Amino acid sequence: MGPPIENVETDAALPPRADVVIIGGGIIGISAALHLARQGVSVLLCEKGELACEQSSRNWGWVRKTARDLREVPLVIESLRLWRGLEQDGIATGFRRCGVLYVVESDADQERFARWLDKVRPFQMDSRMVEGEELAALLPGAARRFRAGLYTASDGRAEPQRAVPAIAAAARQAGAVIVTRCAVRGLDLTGGRVRGVVTERGLVACEAVILATGAWSRLFCGSLGLRLPQLKVRASVLRTEPIEGGPESCAWLGRFAYRKRADGGYTIANGRSNVVPVVPDTFRFFSEFLPAAREERRGLRLRLDDRFLAEAMTPKRWALDRPSPFERDRMLDPAPVAAINRAAAEAIAEVFPVFRGMRIAQQWAGLIDVTPDAVPVISGVDAVPGLTIATGFSGHGFGIGPAAGRLAAELATGARPLVDPAPFRFSRFTDGSPITLQSAL
Repeated sequence: MGPPIENVETDAALPPRADVVIIGGGIIGISAALHLARQGVSVLLCEKGELACEQSSRNWGWVRKTARDLREVPLVIESLRLWRGLEQDGIATGFRRCGVLYVVESDADQERFARWLDKVRPFQMDSRMVEGEELAALLPGAARRFRAGLYTASDGRAEPQRAVPAIAAAARQAGAVIVTRCAVRGLDLTGGRVRGVVTERGLVACEAVILATGAWSRLFCGSLGLRLPQLKVRASVLRTEPIEGGPESCAWLGRFAYRKRADGGYTIANGRSNVVPVVPDTFRFFSEFLPAAREERRGLRLRLDDRFLAEAMTPKRWALDRPSPFERDRMLDPAPVAAINRAAAEAIAEVFPVFRGMRIAQQWAGLIDVTPDAVPVISGVDAVPGLTIATGFSGHGFGIGPAAGRLAAELATGARPLVDPAPFRFSRFTDGSPITLQSAL
């Protein structure tokens, strides 16, 4: 099972109608609900399982600008501002500024980081290269010296198991209706336009829908005849019991990455190694994902496991008056890969002696929704007026979540967007645009 999520009160009854219905109770959907409710828009959020029960509670908890894809930088700058605002409003997400560090381990690392710094100079961020005693101070107790690191002091961290429940409570206080254990089976369409959603508890009328269902989005879109190129990556994570004297900043050192938790323990993961389940969609989207696979080939492990049969057997279309796949499987809960977590634990203990006696409190895994260019879709869909998709965050969704949710809400209601949404358009996968990777890593 995933890490324990803080409890939050939700609503028991569905309203007959809402201005906007949000499908999905992760960081993106709940952030959209808060923004809409504060704008006086009537909003219903439906979650098939429990709030944040999938990747929104299973991620590293980083809130970073460092090493972001250039197309995401304006959005994550806004997101850092919103994270700070949530805490100032008394919404206890656990956010705090702590800095994020990417350590240089090779000439290639240093060259990539330098190129990234040059490209983000127009954004006037505080990201910079650090070395010597300044770098050593960011890695207290390290058993070896490192030559340099890419560091952003204004980056931070938050608590994934707290954040969504805290934002949900604020959204309900602002007027949002949030219903869990209520799957949306499909859309009620008239003339191809959204007129409502069909849930397992009945019909709710609306004029706009935000689809923020993470790794489930490909299946939901497919049922509407929309081709969304999306695959899943299984990422394994562990958390420790409290450790005294460890580093405060979040850091990536290739073989491992870590974040200090509010409880004094650490979230630790392998910085490079993830499992990619081979599923039928792997072959459908092979050509689109091939450039990314070549770029990240050292860190990706293709694996044929039970997900192939599970996805092959999942219906692609279903009657809306009968149970849907979202009711049969309310939570994606993959097992962690013990060898990957063990390698990360051994690597961090090698560098930081303070971790050598660590007690591992829990291990878990999550399925990350990825796109061919590792950039999310936050976009309306020409073929289905009234539908806005917010998905494919490719492991970057938690930190960027507050701004991504707000952008989705603005697109759904026709409000002026806080950043240019063009880089996140759904049509980039169908209009012949080249698929490009622009991150430092």
